[in-house]
Amino acid sequence: MVKRHLTIPHKFICFSDHVKPQKILKGDIEFRKFRDSTYDGWWNKMQLFREESELKGPCLYMDLDVVILDNINELATFGDDMTFGVINDFNLATKEYNSSIMKFNNEVATKLVWNKFLEDKSNLMKLQGDQNAMSKLVKNSKHLKVMPDEWTYSYKWHSRKDPRFHKSEWKFEKKEKAKVAVFHGRPLPHDSDEKWVKEMWN
Repeated sequence: MVKRHLTIPHKFICFSDHVKPQKILKGDIEFRKFRDSTYDGWWNKMQLFREESELKGPCLYMDLDVVILDNINELATFGDDMTFGVINDFNLATKEYNSSIMKFNNEVATKLVWNKFLEDKSNLMKLQGDQNAMSKLVKNSKHLKVMPDEWTYSYKWHSRKDPRFHKSEWKFEKKEKAKVAVFHGRPLPHDSDEKWVKEMWN
């Protein structure tokens, strides 16, 4: 997906605790593990912002369970080199950001997110998850910039403005003009029977 839809020069790095991720993902990819194995699940994402992650320059982060639908050059170049770019959460009532897609530079993000996270780690980890902590830490930063809502959508809840509907009403349609479909929670892309998902998620 990335090879098809990111057409500017880039380096593809995959952080995974999977034993042999190279058996699942193909292409010119550098595989890394997070330094600290004491974090569980989504809390590992906070380690992206630590200096030891060795992420240099502007970075575009995406969860592995997203489906890229169109060219994502605009996401990778969003704002300026020091921008902390986020997407709005799919439930606008939270007034928070979703961590499935982020654009950042650790020249800013290490101090803004990681260092502040360590300073108040016990309290921040009482929140629901990493994106709640991230939202709280970056909310008032001059580097924060929110990506246009039309670029991304939830595979389950197409609109951020309308109330969530029951799973019996999920349609799993491809949304025109969107660049990325985010599969937060279940189902995951490989669980989908939709033809367009199977064609694009590879």
